Amino acid sequence: MIAERDAVLRLLETGFSRLRVLVVGDLMIDRYIVGDVERISPEAPVPVLRQAREYSRPGGAANVAMNLAGLGLKTTLAGFVGRDAYATELRELMNDAGVDASGLVESELPTIAKTRVVSRTQQLLRIDVESREVASPDAFETLRARALTAVADADAVILSDYAKGALSEAICGAVIEAARSRGIPVLVDPKTRDLTKYAGATTICPNLQELSAATGIDAYRTDDLLQAGRDLLPALGIEFLTVTMSEKGIRVLRHDGLLEEIHSPARAREVFDVSGAGDTVIATLAAGLAGGLAVDSAVELANVAAGIVVAKLGTVPVAAHEIVAELTMSSGIASADKVLEFDRAVARVAEWRASGESIVFTNGCFDLLHIGHITLLEDCRRFGSKLIVGMNTDRSVSDLKGPTRPIVGQNERTKVMAALGSVDMVVLFDEETPLNLIRAMKPDVLVKGGDYNVQTVVGHEDVIAAGGRVEIVPTVEGFSTSNIVKKMVKGAGS
Repeated sequence: MIAERDAVLRLLETGFSRLRVLVVGDLMIDRYIVGDVERISPEAPVPVLRQAREYSRPGGAANVAMNLAGLGLKTTLAGFVGRDAYATELRELMNDAGVDASGLVESELPTIAKTRVVSRTQQLLRIDVESREVASPDAFETLRARALTAVADADAVILSDYAKGALSEAICGAVIEAARSRGIPVLVDPKTRDLTKYAGATTICPNLQELSAATGIDAYRTDDLLQAGRDLLPALGIEFLTVTMSEKGIRVLRHDGLLEEIHSPARAREVFDVSGAGDTVIATLAAGLAGGLAVDSAVELANVAAGIVVAKLGTVPVAAHEIVAELTMSSGIASADKVLEFDRAVARVAEWRASGESIVFTNGCFDLLHIGHITLLEDCRRFGSKLIVGMNTDRSVSDLKGPTRPIVGQNERTKVMAALGSVDMVVLFDEETPLNLIRAMKPDVLVKGGDYNVQTVVGHEDVIAAGGRVEIVPTVEGFSTSNIVKKMVKGAGS
């Protein structure tokens, strides 16, 4: 459970768009050749793949940038590319994602490319294109200058080191110094044994194998390895170490012992492909810290994001709407988080729709909740995967029902409604009808009780015109708030 759930949701829905993160590191392009294996070659004992499709995705530091862009942040990317078709393709992918690629520097080396041959979800072979040489001094100086220019506008910096040569000690030192002088966090994803070139960063984010390589402690000796990680921090001037531990989740280590260390267990998921999961963790962690989240909340957010991407095939970045959907599933969402103001409600519905959810809408005063209301809501749930309840404000109820109503105030009515498992969202509206709310939500299904017909349902024309439908469900005879009130008054007078 994320402690700052409301703050996290606000960032995911609207807040990340005001932030910019700089990513500096090793760029590559991940290519996939996908098909089916139905036989073994007669030429050699190898499988024959019948190719069905071929596609490319940004990899390495470029995948980190894609994750940030997917979360809605402005992102600047800096690193080396070659003068080749792969570089052109990578630039196009960055442009399509809205990533600022002005930090890309052409060198005499080829663009790093990794081609994976996949049958269904099984990877059969990987073919790498890369040089073991290093870029020229002029290329490094250009990269340094472009990275430092970008630091000036950044809210956080990520150094994504795949040990391919872009992140020299000089580049790391210059970027870290510039970022820390501005008081912005610097996060490092390391692939080298020597962590001293990252001295002064806010956090380094190794996995267990990378931490083992840096400390010389075997990865299976977990307690000793984590203690060795703590011992590294003072000399490096690192605030904390963020260790990704596969199925054991994420552990945040501090040396001073004054602050409680954080352990975020992994979320249970069927794992298809872990490639790119580390990129997602550091991107989401950086986004959370840049947005002002506490470290524990940012780590929890990163853990949720990692759980989403490992259930995908290939280096696929996480999207904000996927995390929102994960955090707001009806089975786990707190009732208070279901009651939303208009703007946040519209943003969340957009996230649901982008995740493929079908949206159902119904409305009413819901003054005294009774069996008729419960039956209506359960019927609504049959028509889609997310149910929105539009509820009249106290002023609106009074205009419709008279000065003695509502009996129950809007704060209490919304809380009771949100506590129901069949309801995913409650939104108040102050007008006589929910027409403006319906037009903003654009539900797939509009539902009303049996005393209506399609033509008398407010908003039916808008919903039908957008390709949706109206459902009329039967009411429970004898149950209405007005009847209940009459019985209460009669009973009091007898």
